[in-house]
Amino acid sequence: MRLPRSRQVLAAALATAVLAGCSAATGSSTGTSGTSTAASDATSVAEALADNVAIETGDTSYDEADAVEVSLTGSTATADSDAVTSDGGTVRIAAAGTYRLHGDLTGQVVVDSTADGVVRLVLDGATITSETTSALNVVDAQSVIVVLADDSSNKLADASTYDDTSEDAPTGALYSTADLTIGGTGSLTVEGNANNGIVGKDGLVVSSGSIEVTSVDDGIIGKDYLVVSGGDVTVDAVDDGLKSDNTTDDGSGFVLIEGGSVQVSSEDDAIKGVQVLVSGGTVDVAGSTEAIEGSLIIIDDGTLELHSADDGINVATSDDSAAKDGSARHQQGMGGGMEADSSLRLVINGGTIEVWASGDGLDSNGDATITGGDITVYGPTTDGNGALDVNGTFDIAGGTLIATGSAGMMVAPSTDSEQGWIATALAANAAAGSEVVISAADGSRIAAYAVEKEFASVVYSSSDLEQGATYTVTVDGAETSVTAGEGLSGARGPMGG
Repeated sequence: MRLPRSRQVLAAALATAVLAGCSAATGSSTGTSGTSTAASDATSVAEALADNVAIETGDTSYDEADAVEVSLTGSTATADSDAVTSDGGTVRIAAAGTYRLHGDLTGQVVVDSTADGVVRLVLDGATITSETTSALNVVDAQSVIVVLADDSSNKLADASTYDDTSEDAPTGALYSTADLTIGGTGSLTVEGNANNGIVGKDGLVVSSGSIEVTSVDDGIIGKDYLVVSGGDVTVDAVDDGLKSDNTTDDGSGFVLIEGGSVQVSSEDDAIKGVQVLVSGGTVDVAGSTEAIEGSLIIIDDGTLELHSADDGINVATSDDSAAKDGSARHQQGMGGGMEADSSLRLVINGGTIEVWASGDGLDSNGDATITGGDITVYGPTTDGNGALDVNGTFDIAGGTLIATGSAGMMVAPSTDSEQGWIATALAANAAAGSEVVISAADGSRIAAYAVEKEFASVVYSSSDLEQGATYTVTVDGAETSVTAGEGLSGARGPMGG
């Protein structure tokens, strides 16, 4: 899915604007409070994880002979175990063990096990719909594993309003106070009709299965961490899509995507955490305010396509007041006014990344480093934002970067970057579909791109460029001579950090 392309045409005078550092602020959504605890020297996902709290992934395998059969019918359930009781539409599981749930229940399943041991819930053709509260509520357990049985289709739906709205009441259709793992080869549909879809108040891991979540608030939340290591996850949320929201405990509050497929449509941030770490898998953000937001964002591998109404990738503090103040300045187009925060960092070491942003494409209120990857940024068409926006040092030492967008707030890598780069503002706006050709001094073609969105500037870097050498950028037959690693005369400020 593509977001609608902007039809706004930049003024010719602004198209000749040169490179300047611009204000990089968090977008209009924050959603968390407190002080970010992302400060870390990590430059890879593995290094970041080594400093974080340990991830607990439950074992989804089980012996069918050991499973307690729980048959759901109407507002009751039957089971051959004293650990399972049914009363007034509430089915309660009070001991560790494996339980196979099947059938339709109008009511709620509650897990309340105070003893040690894992509670494993095998959903095998189970539909649980509550008219008063959450569908599945884990009140207490050492840990819980939800297994989606082979070839099974399952559904959890909560009420549109909850009878209990106290501080300790559940806030999602699937709600767990214990570490939660979801896996298996079946499917699960979750409808968050009152608030969120899936909420883990400890750690939450999706290891496999097909999971589809719709919610009127956030889609999937893991407090200490939210990990997607496999499976197919689809989220359609009115607020944030995937989120980890522990901003107070060191090493917590991270979203990790290391495998599987994630598809998100969100009216706020699609993926948000104190840290957002991507080491594999496929991420497709069809729509969002900001596609990825965190205080530390590291991408080592994976395939990402990010569409945003504001910033595509936004590195910003989780402090609400600072975020809102910065956002207001950003929207007014006040460039170069924010001091870099050295605790904030964007690192891209690999992967294939395509960004479609109406705000900044890649935005860091701190530093940014690119050592690898294939990165394409289709940036904004208005001059209050830029395809690239870095307040601190912006180093590039590898990979391929092509960033196009408006010209009034252009930012490029630091002049002492290890890898060569070129940057230029165009004399006139180029229409979507125009080809950018980059040629060496001898006329040989280095690269060519058909840019799929209107643009007035080009920033390019690859291992084929040599710092200090002269190159020609040709767009719609118009040629511009540029020197790698140097800015344009008359620039209002430094290019990048």
